[in-house]
Order: sequence, then structure tokens, then C-alpha cells
Amino acid sequence: MTPLNFDNIFVRELPGDPSDAPHVRQVHGAFYSRVKPTPVRDPQLLAWSHEVADALGLSEADVRSPDFAAVFGGNASMPGMEPYSACYGGHQFGNWAGQLGDGRAITLGEAINSRGERLELQLKGAGPTPYSRRADGRAVLRSSIREFLCSEAMHHLGVPTTRALSIVTTGEGVVRDMFYDGNPRVEPGAVVCRVAPSFIRFGNFELFAARGDEDNLRRLVDFTIARDFPGLVEPSGQRRAAWFRTVCESTATLVAHWMRVGFVHGVMNTDNMSILGLTIDYGPYGWIDNFDPDWTPNTTDAGGRRYRFGHQPRVAHWNLLQLANALFPVFGEVGPLQDGLRRFAEVYEEQSRRMNADKLGLVALRDEDLPEFDTLHRLLTGAELDMTIFFRILSELDGVGEALAGGMIGIDTGTGAVDAADVVASNGHVTATGGAGAEWVSRFEPAAYSAARFEENAQALANWLAWYRARVAEEGRPADARRRQMKAVNPRFVLRNYLAQQAIDAAEQGDAGTVVELLDVMRRPYDEQPERAVYAERRPDWARNRAGCSMLSCSS
Repeated sequence: MTPLNFDNIFVRELPGDPSDAPHVRQVHGAFYSRVKPTPVRDPQLLAWSHEVADALGLSEADVRSPDFAAVFGGNASMPGMEPYSACYGGHQFGNWAGQLGDGRAITLGEAINSRGERLELQLKGAGPTPYSRRADGRAVLRSSIREFLCSEAMHHLGVPTTRALSIVTTGEGVVRDMFYDGNPRVEPGAVVCRVAPSFIRFGNFELFAARGDEDNLRRLVDFTIARDFPGLVEPSGQRRAAWFRTVCESTATLVAHWMRVGFVHGVMNTDNMSILGLTIDYGPYGWIDNFDPDWTPNTTDAGGRRYRFGHQPRVAHWNLLQLANALFPVFGEVGPLQDGLRRFAEVYEEQSRRMNADKLGLVALRDEDLPEFDTLHRLLTGAELDMTIFFRILSELDGVGEALAGGMIGIDTGTGAVDAADVVASNGHVTATGGAGAEWVSRFEPAAYSAARFEENAQALANWLAWYRARVAEEGRPADARRRQMKAVNPRFVLRNYLAQQAIDAAEQGDAGTVVELLDVMRRPYDEQPERAVYAERRPDWARNRAGCSMLSCSS
């Protein structure tokens, strides 16, 4: 197998645990513990990402060789690897949890590719570590498939994320109580190799702060800036402030993307927040099917719904506040930290407006448009409409109308033409009158989960569509430009929970074909792919409450 160029600066420059004993313990004054993966009985490659392999300089022959499965299943190592598990803490569901650490993750090393990019390779499910607490360090096949597929699906959706190189099955069983209800069962085990420039998270900083270890806290801040933020050009005295501001900005952009595509992380604890603004730690995540701001995919969160879809921006801000509190001893003043938190709010507003304007095919989302956008969200909820399908249909509508020279409303010769009776001018803007949106309502039936609720909200939807038609006509842009704008941000395909579960069911029966097919579909989420239309359908009724297809637990 082609050798990789490892430059393990994390273990080279930062102090580690002086003990290499395998038992679970509190680790003080150290950033990591050296630990080796535990070999498995029969490592076999189940699936892999061509794109991530290419980034590492690995060929298809490399990946399909027995050596690859041995290395990325935890049975062998490559020259230059220095495996370890990181030590960190975190707030879980709003409460300080103390030391957590990589309980089932083992970093193999930091590879430098031919483009000079740093890619940390981390095995998840490769055996116990000093941070495994009451767990065994292993992962089941279902959670490994979900993390593998979602890492790559998110990347192709344009959402900042960690990546996944491969899934290797272990040939061994893992006992898990999926719903923590006293019914454990043996499930097939697997190891996923995830890849990112850095896996440092908010909790790395929080643990040193909580322990009053300011020297190592300061050391971690400066190390992170030097290794992971080389683009900061501010003078040294201003670099930390610029760094925190950048972390806040990238986190805001990340969450705006989540809201754009309807992704719900499900467990936004501070130990699951990347310092690089990447989506990290794919556990009980999910995509919004029927639009519901209060939906959470996490059974553990079912009571308080802290991590529900509509609450994610607020939780991200709260998590950044905890990071700011941890960093205060290094900064020594609150001003730069408050500035960073303000930037989160500003950037989230900017990015959210820009992305929502793109979703609607508008040049910009104006202040006066915001009530109508809120109305749309209420309509999607009340009518129980599928978010992904609704916006995709909206991007495909014909005859929205275009303004002609002189500000008049254009007459579209296609279906649903706009005429002057449908709009009235007011201070340079247009508002809907009459039944301008009524003929479009039926187009959205494929997005409806309840025929009765769709019918109840049909007139309100028609009214909104009339406003939308007039609003688009006011801008007077070519229809093709509008459609291109909308289809670039409104995916046709997302990794719905029921699709992932179908792939898991097949793989547990020895058929990896559905995993491979689903991965290939998600490589082009914005393309039509008519031959794969089945993957774009709304969640079927049988999946509404089935385990793995609606809510999930943290069990993996």
C-alpha cells in the first residue's frame, strides 16, 4: 500500500499522559494518551470514499488491498503512525460533564498530502481507551454506516464537515441496548475512519479551564492558532482575538448551512463542536422530513428538546459562550470575547438571509420579506409539508413572471402566467391580489404527509404563492437564472433516516450494495438523477415511527 507522509505535530509538541496503561482514569496535565487499536477477528472493507482516498493519495488498488482493511480496521499500522486518544471535557445537555475524551476514537496520525494539506486520520470503534468509561470502545455497524454516509453526504451538500474514508467490518459482535430500555442485543461491529484537518473541539479548552490549568490552556490556544489557523495575519498581540472571532464566524456559517438543508445534529454538546466550524460526531442526527422546528432526532433529548431543529442557532451561541468563558483566563479581558459572540449573531443573520434568499430565488431577502418567510414556515408546519421536496418544487415552477423594461410585470406564456390583475404597485414594490397562486397549490401535493392538513392549508398556501409570484416578478430576473440559483442550494436528495436505515438493514444481511448506491446518489444531491427518483421521495408511512427511521438514541 502506498505510504503516507505523517507529521504528527500534536503529539510532538504537546505533553501526553505519562502512563500508557489501558485502564480508564482521570488524566491531568496532558492533551492525549497513547493507545493502540485493539485487533479484530476479520477486518473486511465494506465501503470507501473515492474522493477522500484521492485526497490522501491512495489508489483503488491500495484501498482494495488486504493491508488497507488491516490498517483501517485496527489490526496493523503504517510507518509514521503514532496512535493516541485525546483528552477533553464538555457540557452535555447544558450541564458540565467533566472529563470525557475519545472513548471510542483513536487518532492514527496526521498525514500531509501532495497539496500540503494536513489530514488527521481517526478510527472510531477501534477499541477501548483511557476515556472509554463504562463503554468498550467499539462501534456497531449501523452507527458506522450512518457516520460514513452522512460525512460524505454533507460534504457534497456544501456543508462544512469532517469526512469519512472507509468502513471496515470487524467480524465480531458488539452488545448494545439501542434504546436503553433493558433489551440489549448483539450487533455486527465496524470501524469507520474519519478524516479532518483537526479534531480539536470546544471541550479541549473547557477541560483545562475547569481544572485551573492555565498554562496548558494557553498552550493549546497558541498551538491551535499556529497549526489550524495559519491564515490569520493579525499582529501577534491581536491574533487570539482574531482567532476567537473566526471560530464564532465559522460556527455561525455552519449552523446556517444546517438550517438551509434541514439537518438536525441531535447532540450539540460542547464536546461535539469543532473548533474549525465543521460538523463533527454524527450520532443521532436526522433530516427534517415534514417541517417541524421542534423536532429532534435524539430520543435522549425527547423530553426537553434542547437540540431541536429550530433551536440550533441558539445552542451554537450558548456553546460559544461556554468556550468564551473557558478562554477568559488566557484573554484576561472580556472585550474580544464579547466581540466574537456579537460576530456570531451578525454572521448568522447575514448567512441565513443570504441562504434563504437563494432558497427563494431572490436577489436579497429584505426586512419586509421576513414576515412572509415566517408565514411560509408556519404553512410548512401546519400543512405537514416536506421541507426538501417543497423547496425543490418551488425551484421548478414555471411562469413565475419577469419584469419588463419600465418596471411593468411581464406576461409569461407558460403555465401560470402572471398578468397585471394579479399585482398592484405600492411604493415601488408589488403585492399579491386575487388568485395568482391558486393554480400552483396542487403541484405541492408530493410534499404533503397528510392530505387533510394539506387541504386545510391550501388557501393559505395559495395566498403565499401569490405573494411569492409577485415578489419574484418585481425583481424581473430571467427565470433560468432564478432556477439555477434555487437548485444550487435546494437539494433534490438528502440522507433521510429511512434511507440510511434501509442501507443498514441490507448491510447487516451481508449486502453492501445499498450503502454504495446511496453514497453515489449523495455525491450529486443537487442533480435531478431521474433514474434514482426513488431516493428523493418523501418518508413513507411505514417509516414514520420505526426505530432508526425517525428518532434514534446515542447508542453506537
